[in-house]
Amino acid sequence: MDPHRLRNLLHPDLLRKRLEHEERPRTTFSFYRYVRLADAGNLRHALYVEWEALGVLGRVYLAPEGINAQVSIPTDNLDRFRSVLDARPEFRAVPWKIAVEDDGRSFLKLIIKVKKKIVADGLADDAFDVTNVGTHLDAATFNRKMEAGALVIDMRNNYECAIGHFEGAYLPKADTFRGAIEEVKQVMKEKKDAEVLLYCTGGIRCEKASAYLKHEGFTNVNQLHGGIIDYARQIKAQGLKSNYLGQNFVFDERLAERITDDVVGTCMQCGKPCNRIGNCHEATCNMLLVQCEACAGKYADCCSPSCREIHQLPMEAQRAWRKGRSTRSTKTKAINDPEGLRKRIREEEELLAFNGTLHPELSSITRENSSRA
Repeated sequence: MDPHRLRNLLHPDLLRKRLEHEERPRTTFSFYRYVRLADAGNLRHALYVEWEALGVLGRVYLAPEGINAQVSIPTDNLDRFRSVLDARPEFRAVPWKIAVEDDGRSFLKLIIKVKKKIVADGLADDAFDVTNVGTHLDAATFNRKMEAGALVIDMRNNYECAIGHFEGAYLPKADTFRGAIEEVKQVMKEKKDAEVLLYCTGGIRCEKASAYLKHEGFTNVNQLHGGIIDYARQIKAQGLKSNYLGQNFVFDERLAERITDDVVGTCMQCGKPCNRIGNCHEATCNMLLVQCEACAGKYADCCSPSCREIHQLPMEAQRAWRKGRSTRSTKTKAINDPEGLRKRIREEEELLAFNGTLHPELSSITRENSSRA
């Protein structure tokens, strides 16, 4: 089959409508494996054909170093999917991490991409032994060591930590994985002999981070096996106390899954306690932010009055205004200065009240649209 046909080009709105009318229950889960893949390109095409036939949706990265997959599949096809995976020696018996909360709508289509790495870490893998990873800990052992005073470090980005984290953990300020690794190395450089407990969403980032920190001289590095997702499963199955508070950020349509009812986040617009996270609905912004329901209503699910004004325009005017503009979130994914955002909102509200608009250029766009009508 022509490789160019092995992709889904349907509009997201149509895909979303299809999924809403799908009557079969779905299961969302993730898996990864560091394994040498000789021909990731051809493997990508073969997997797409196999998995699409089973109704698999999701986001999958293949690279010469392995696979990183987050997928949703009709529940009645789980056994068949397991057989398809196990038929390939590279993926045989790869562990799955089942989603904590699942509404069946985590992904809209199947995307399989070939990358240089399965996690964008920016590290030179030939500079250190990537197989010399930290000690893997189950939930009970992680809890015990944590409560005994071990140093707990979140290896996720700042916006992931904003709605949930382990109690007392060090939370990186960086908004990239590479930035978080470098930040931890610098901040913890005087604590290289301390017992360190690393954690991330599903465990994959800790594989690389633990090896890198050991290379940098950290002597007692441990990692949460299966990450937050499997930790949640284990504490529920074993009746353990959850030392993780709040929600777990996930990279799909859900954005978050609840681990506990604790609210650890703060609305970036009003400062009230909040765990609700979403993207600004103005398409050229699309920035992630923690936003309470009241502010979502006030700002039309946007991050600011400026974005709200554009988002509330008729669609044709929005398209005209967006023409030639790049998306902000291609440079920075999330709002990382809530104080700065609140200051910007106050200033924009004052200007809006004085001028009636934050975008004077809209007058020419409105005139053009009116003349076409």
